[in-house]
Parts: sequence; structure tokens; C-alpha cells
Amino acid sequence: ADLPDADGSAGDDVQQHIPRDGDLLCRDAVHDALLEAARAATTGRSAWAGRALIARDLRETVSRPTLLWGGAPDATDNPYLDDFYHQMERWSFNLQIYFLNSRFRQVMQIRESGKKIIQDRTIYEDAHIFAPNLHAMGLMTTRDFENYSDLFGVMDEFITPPDLLIYLRASVPSLVTNIQKRGRDYEEAIRLDYLTRLNERYEAWATTYTKGKLLIIDIDNNRFHENPEDLGTIISGIEAQLNGLF
Repeated sequence: ADLPDADGSAGDDVQQHIPRDGDLLCRDAVHDALLEAARAATTGRSAWAGRALIARDLRETVSRPTLLWGGAPDATDNPYLDDFYHQMERWSFNLQIYFLNSRFRQVMQIRESGKKIIQDRTIYEDAHIFAPNLHAMGLMTTRDFENYSDLFGVMDEFITPPDLLIYLRASVPSLVTNIQKRGRDYEEAIRLDYLTRLNERYEAWATTYTKGKLLIIDIDNNRFHENPEDLGTIISGIEAQLNGLF
């Protein structure tokens, strides 16, 4: 599938796979202790929208001691990620179980820590976006998807939703630009139809999210990592959501 240009038309020179071009954009780190009022705040979105960047900037804006909290295992430690991007139908179930296990462990660690946490991705995204997307695209069998869904259903009984979900809304062209700037070899094989479907599912999920408060940030128009005023707008929105100022 061709990637739409900014005006919505299909680009003639865009290949099926996203090329590598540029340096690392986001640091894979997330941080806790954003606001005293928050039990947990979570940024929802694929890494390509700038999750780690916004978590870093929020941390540096808050004048309280902070700790780093990894949102997911480092890509170099993931035994399935590279194989998955090259052969999705073979490794989709393995990868999703790996992520589900990792994020459920994080949920338990956050609960046990008693700290105020910013987590860079929710466990809900794995279950409601990534796994269903793979199944719908024929990249995960119905048997495996039902097995995965049953396991998540058991885990969900032990999960406390975050006080605030921050959804980073971004267009596909913006996501592609960020992927190119990250310059990660294993992301070169990401299929554009896969990325587009993920984007559609994120939008549908975020706009029907009912587990808690939601703050939507339009990354196409908010350059928070470059413009302090844009970051200030986000901070004000978070405080308003968590503290009920407006």
C-alpha cells in the first residue's frame, strides 16, 4: 500500500516498506512521579508518535524526584521482534505473548511500588489494538488469537486502569517520518498496510476509551519536544484532567 502524502494523496515514490533515513528520534525511557495527584498516568500510542519523548519532557518539567520506568523491554533483548518484522504470520503469537507477559509484570510492579508512575504504553493496547490487528490481517490464526484473548481476560481482572490516559494522535506520514529518524534496522521491514491499520485501530480505541480520564494530543500540530509553549499546553491539560481545575 502506498503511503498517503500530507495532502491525502498517495505518494508515487513510497515503497511497501519504510526506508531507513536519519538518526534516533526517541529515547526508550519513561518516567514516574509526574504529579502528586496521579496514581498512574499512561501515554498511549505507538513508539513512532513520540511516547518516550513526551515522557522525558514531562519528567524534566516537574520539580520532584523522578525515576526511570521502562515501558517495554529493550528491543535488543526481545527474542522475537526482528523475526516478527520479517515473518509476521510465523512469530505474531509468540511476540504478543512476550509483550503481554512483560506488561502484566509491569502492572504488578507498579502496584507493588506504591509510586506515582508514567508508563509509556498500556497493556490494553496489546490486547485491543495489536493482537486484533494481526488477527484481522490474517497474520495470527483464530486459534492463537482466542487463546491470547482468554489469557488477557484473566489478567484484566487484576489490572487497575491508569488515572489518566494520554493519547498521542498522529497521521501516518508523521509516524513514517519518526520511524525514519529513529533509524532502527529492525523497523525497516514494517509494512505500510500494517502501520495504517494500527493507526486506524488506535483512533477507534482511544475515541471509545471508557476506563478513565483521557487527554488527546495532536502530534502533527503540537511540537512539544521543540516548543516550550506546546509542552506547557500539555502540562496544563494534564493538571486539569488530574486535579479537576476546569
